[in-house]
Amino acid sequence: MRAFVNGRILIDGALAEGRAVLVADGRIAAIVATSDVPAGAVREDLDGAILAPGFIDTQVNGGGGVLFNDMPTVEGIAAIGAAHRRFGTTGFLPTLISDDLSVIARAIAAVDAAIAVGVPGVLGIHVEGPFLNVERRGIHRADKMRALDEEAMAILTAPRRGRMLITLAPERVAPGMIARLVASGASVAVGHSDARYEEVTAARAEGLTGVTHLFNAMSQLGSREPGVVGAALDSDLTCGIIVDGHHVSPATLRLALRLKGPAGLMLVTDAMPNIGTDIAEFDLQGRTILVREDRLIDAAGTLAGANLSMAHAVANVVALLGATREAAIAMASETPARFLGLSGELGRIAPGLRADLIALTADGAVAQSWIAGEPYVN
Repeated sequence: MRAFVNGRILIDGALAEGRAVLVADGRIAAIVATSDVPAGAVREDLDGAILAPGFIDTQVNGGGGVLFNDMPTVEGIAAIGAAHRRFGTTGFLPTLISDDLSVIARAIAAVDAAIAVGVPGVLGIHVEGPFLNVERRGIHRADKMRALDEEAMAILTAPRRGRMLITLAPERVAPGMIARLVASGASVAVGHSDARYEEVTAARAEGLTGVTHLFNAMSQLGSREPGVVGAALDSDLTCGIIVDGHHVSPATLRLALRLKGPAGLMLVTDAMPNIGTDIAEFDLQGRTILVREDRLIDAAGTLAGANLSMAHAVANVVALLGATREAAIAMASETPARFLGLSGELGRIAPGLRADLIALTADGAVAQSWIAGEPYVN
């Protein structure tokens, strides 16, 4: 047994001092007073850091020089996970940007294999497209857009390990398709969509539970047509948000936070291969993407994912949205865990949960991370 001591522990949304977290067999065994740590426990000195649940990122396109679309393999997934772990991400969904069905099948198989061999942190897969509205495609290639037909359904609903998140445009999907995806165990989010409020409401009735990068690449809130944004804000849908200061105005995100609260908004990075590297550009499906300070853009200036880590996203929620550090951490841990149906396993520091933990310094940097109790030194 190990005891995490000499830190402030984030428990039930508040920082507690004078407590210790006991970890055994990869799980949190108990939370006790420091004076009650068993004599035989190995002490992990946190040196005054905050011990928080590890971050969970449901939208990770790449990292460590790897784009998941280009390297849908166990090795590619491991490289992406290692790059993001430095920034506190202990659980993630490798995310596939709109591509051919053959690539989707390979990516799902790779994630299945990665989970089987125990690649640290991989929780499943996010298939973002190609069942999108071409008018709201953003950086996605128009020639990759396609209908959600029976061939695609067979790939998406086949037995698999881990969680699956599918982003689609409900106005481009036949009635009943979302219900079938949900019945197979997938979570479904609306994104890259021009749907009307009523279309999103109908999708919710079929089991839609999420919104991919709220405000970006979707129909906006209007006076007579609320669109996807209005449907998201007027419902219990869990909304992913990119807090980098570029994708969405901080003022707009502050309003969303007032309406949804930390339990309704989950931080995502929408990260690309440059995370964890010093590369200045990379290829995205035949287009050169430039790393320009804290933005990623193509030659036309279109945003292409985000130059963002989860640690930076958490810091931005505090600095730009005025939220507490505790609320920001919840948006990166407890909320995505609940969205993925993993709240009984991840996202909080509580007895019985997996010991996915991070130590945060006073300035918000990640000093150390643990996955199932195993340490990963930055």
